[in-house]
Amino acid sequence: MNSPLAPARTAGNTVPFRKILIANRGEIACRVIRTLNAMQIASVAIHHRVEANARHVRMADEAVEIAGETPIAAHLDANAIIAAARSVNADAIHPGYGFLSENAAFARAVADAGLTFIGPNAETIALMGDKISARSFAAAHGVPVAPSVMPTQDIDTFAQEAARIGFPLLIKAAAGGGGKGMSIVRSAAELADAARIAASEAQRYFGDGRVYAELYVERPRHIEVQVLGDGKGGAIHLFERECSVQRRFQKIIEEAPAANLPESACDEMCAAAVRLVSAANYQNAGTVEFILGADGRFFFLEMNTRLQVEHPVTEMITGLDLVRTQIEIAAGYGLPLTQDKVRRSGHAIECRICAEDPARDFLPETGVIQWLDVPAADYLRFENALDLKQRITTDFDPMLAKLVVHGPDRNTAIERSIKALNELTLLGVKTNADYLAAVLGHQAFRAGDLHTGFVAEHRSALLATAPSDVELDHTIIAAVLGFKEFDALAFETPEPFATIGPWRN
Repeated sequence: MNSPLAPARTAGNTVPFRKILIANRGEIACRVIRTLNAMQIASVAIHHRVEANARHVRMADEAVEIAGETPIAAHLDANAIIAAARSVNADAIHPGYGFLSENAAFARAVADAGLTFIGPNAETIALMGDKISARSFAAAHGVPVAPSVMPTQDIDTFAQEAARIGFPLLIKAAAGGGGKGMSIVRSAAELADAARIAASEAQRYFGDGRVYAELYVERPRHIEVQVLGDGKGGAIHLFERECSVQRRFQKIIEEAPAANLPESACDEMCAAAVRLVSAANYQNAGTVEFILGADGRFFFLEMNTRLQVEHPVTEMITGLDLVRTQIEIAAGYGLPLTQDKVRRSGHAIECRICAEDPARDFLPETGVIQWLDVPAADYLRFENALDLKQRITTDFDPMLAKLVVHGPDRNTAIERSIKALNELTLLGVKTNADYLAAVLGHQAFRAGDLHTGFVAEHRSALLATAPSDVELDHTIIAAVLGFKEFDALAFETPEPFATIGPWRN
């Protein structure tokens, strides 16, 4: 294929932004910087002191250190980030994803500081970021929502109301995401305790202990629709993505288009997503997520008012640069094209490379990157911010990189993804790369028999393909012996003895 990102509507920098600060780090910061470079807009990175030499810092035109007791605390300090933007005379702030990207108070503070927030306005984030208000808004505009019970402060009353819906139920945090404050309940006996535990976890992670319950769809598929809005009621979709392969409610493989999805279901979900975005006068890029049952019924799940981790698969099949589109919409340029002009080509798959051990329930891993060899081809992108000797800690999310592959069809994309995963060499910290290759090679995945319980259902078969520690040791030894530099260092006669010849003894 050609370049995965098609030329934008404008050449060079014609938007009213000279300099943009990126309120994020790692691979997404590097991703945004690449687009800013192409648009001839100066980039500003932020960092905690422990990542002063990180790749995103080196790539940016300028960098500002943000103080904090921990790296995460620094990246969550809205006041410090805005002060940093003002100190370098930035015009706008791009939030990336995670951290403050869906924080309405941050978006409002950015605007109050006279800066442009590259995303929706604070009111829209508040509306759609709260799962309860978002569900109510969706239902009011004809978007299907699952039968549910709104939260109360009385857990016992909540449990009684929830039991009337029937089981199984899904208990969820009202203000959260990422699987936190979420559990499946299959009987009335466990409902009250599950609700209390979910509320406690929600309070701990999000500072908001509200939880709600909705009917749990067995073996559901997780389908999401990429949307763009101009803030004036205009909206388009960029088709759907399949995000059903998850561990602990968190995605590990995404693809576009979705496998074996009837065209009618796709059209209905895309239309519902556009209807919701238009009604909300949504501005910028966002994602409307749905749960799809085996019976063909789908329900609104939530809306992410930001760029998604998996946005590259949409870029790969549409040729659009979504970061550039975000910036142009924020500049008032409106939508990049009309719905009838949106086209897709081929199939794309994204694998999230994480520092974790699948054999130990995906526990995070730590270490120091001793060797990194990345596959290269015109049909793939390896989104990362990794360096040799970089220390991988538990300070941040365990995702290290994203391997994104395109093919003319799904089977080709799968084969190319497996090949790329096998070619990827990352030594010094354990990753899930081999596990991801096993998922892609599994018969059920190839057949498109996907649902959110895929990992649990096929656990034994997927882990059985993982190499033993002895096999890994043998592989590493063979690889090291294959490096000419190592061979020369270990076995060639060093100077000055090499020049003495046979008389050196």
